[in-house]
Amino acid sequence: MRLHSMHVHVVSPSMTSQTDVPTSRERWTPRLWGTLLVLCAAMFLDALDVSMVGVALPSIATDLGLSTATLQWIVSGYILGYGGLLLLGGRAADLLGRRRVFLIALAVFALASLLGGLVDSGPLLIASRFVKGLSAAFTAPAGLSIITTTFKEGPQRNRALAIYTTCAATGFSMGLVLSGLLTEVSWRLTMLLPAPIALMALLAGMRLIPHSRREDSGKGYDVPGAVTGTAAMLLLVFTVVQAPEAGWTSARTLLSFLAAAGLLTLFAGIERRSPHPLIRLGVLRSGSQIRANLGAAFFFGSYVGFQFLVTQYMQSLLGWSALQTALAFLPAGALVALSSTKIGGLVDRFGTPRVIATGFTLLVLGYALFLRIDLVPRYAAVVLPSMLLLGAACALVFPSLNIQATNGVEDHEQGMVSGLLNTSIQVGGAVFLAVVTAVITAGGGTGGTPQDVLDSFRPGLVVVTVIAAAGLLVTLTGLRRRRAERRTVVVARSGEDPDLRDATLPAATEPVGARD
Repeated sequence: MRLHSMHVHVVSPSMTSQTDVPTSRERWTPRLWGTLLVLCAAMFLDALDVSMVGVALPSIATDLGLSTATLQWIVSGYILGYGGLLLLGGRAADLLGRRRVFLIALAVFALASLLGGLVDSGPLLIASRFVKGLSAAFTAPAGLSIITTTFKEGPQRNRALAIYTTCAATGFSMGLVLSGLLTEVSWRLTMLLPAPIALMALLAGMRLIPHSRREDSGKGYDVPGAVTGTAAMLLLVFTVVQAPEAGWTSARTLLSFLAAAGLLTLFAGIERRSPHPLIRLGVLRSGSQIRANLGAAFFFGSYVGFQFLVTQYMQSLLGWSALQTALAFLPAGALVALSSTKIGGLVDRFGTPRVIATGFTLLVLGYALFLRIDLVPRYAAVVLPSMLLLGAACALVFPSLNIQATNGVEDHEQGMVSGLLNTSIQVGGAVFLAVVTAVITAGGGTGGTPQDVLDSFRPGLVVVTVIAAAGLLVTLTGLRRRRAERRTVVVARSGEDPDLRDATLPAATEPVGARD
């Protein structure tokens, strides 16, 4: 592992010298900025596409004559392709070349967007959504690994990742607003809008993104691992998506979960024996990796569940329009966008565990505050403070999780860990959204009086808050581990009594890139 620090005066041969350490003040070349902007555009499109389609669903159902069961697959089809193929997409980026995989997948995304806006049948629209999810499963890990192999680990990479991950929240927020405006004209515009943006990013990427060395020279391909791993993730996501409709305890759901578990077990056995595994299982022995992936699942899962509940509350109970609902979420997205360039500096100074823990604390407070909602709109007292807390939490947590997951990882495995992180995000979102939906349904769902509906929402909000609290607890284990490691270093260096406080170790001796 390469450790970068601006403060270490004596370094071991395994560490880089001070002259190699980038600082946040380094001037980026126009080409470097251009590369980052292309990658940000792809991340922006992924988030934009997800948020825009949700608001357009009622218009799609009316125009194409789709049932509710068919309509849900316009969303679920994207999730299935995205979540099911991320592991394969991440490793493909490492083996086939990150630039090649990213550009091909981005071209497919643009084509699928164009087709999605032109089709006249539900099955074809669902198919285009699945293909878009599939292409995103390759652009997301490839894009993240291009950043982590282009920008040096430390302040430079932290700044790039903070800007990159901010684009997801910005795209999501803008998608909510744009969909409210575009759907007034035609739902097809929400499908078509990503196509020209993706095409421009593709053309720019062909000129700006640096060529990466392929890692498949002299290596074989883990075909059995790719087949079983992809099948396991597809089946797991499919089962979770369908569970609320089929029933969590139905024979179909239980058998599907059992089959997914069997495939995952087979996949793990194949990876242990494969000379060129799709996923090197040793990565999962890293506490930093485990906390990053669990934190990502809890973070995104809680937010997706919260957004689903709040959208239903605002539109079903308060009678707000789609545009009004989108504008209510806008302060959170705006706060994330405005703070994008500051998070890297916070991580450099305090380390990812502290920043993530602070963010999860704000997340829990924001969800808990929203429990005070009632049938009368309380925007200034409840909604706005909650959104600002959630915006601050997203700004702190999401970039820091990406930094923590990719720090210290060799270049040839960056695609793999990026695929793992994105898989955790998507699977966490699918699982916890299904749990929240089940809780609401058990509480009465949308039936009964407005007060009954509100009462059914509250347990769902409690579950969302508990999920976020679980993420906070996972992060706190990293803080305790870090303090224990600092104590060990103090004793080893000084030979002093183990009861000495950590303050005997100067903070300046802690490498920036090794704070977790």
